Amino acid sequence: QVRLVESGGGLVQAGGSLIVSCAASVRTFNNYAMGWFRQAPGKEREFVAGIDWSGGRTYYADSVKGRFTISRANPKNTIYLQMNSLKPEDTAVYYCAARDTGSLAYEDVNYKYWGQGTQVTVSS
Repeated sequence: QVRLVESGGGLVQAGGSLIVSCAASVRTFNNYAMGWFRQAPGKEREFVAGIDWSGGRTYYADSVKGRFTISRANPKNTIYLQMNSLKPEDTAVYYCAARDTGSLAYEDVNYKYWGQGTQVTVSS
């Protein structure tokens, strides 16, 4: 089983920055494409950012382009989401997800493993 554990969520003021991380239990972490999703109260889960097995390809939702950056540190079995210029509408539970293949994907149905989520709250 692949275990994903998110951390780093919290409360931040609008315009501020926050980094959330996801640690994976697998030893072959570099074989997996990874992604971040989020779900706000009363809203559907949405794709935020994805990264391929090597980190060479990334893709972002239009709502976060230019503000969020996904990265991975394969030797640490960890991915990160750096969130800048945060807005109240970014408030959500952020979920880390992993594919069982290495190519980038944009939809949650393409991800096999999921973390428990970490709460990010942006105050106005």
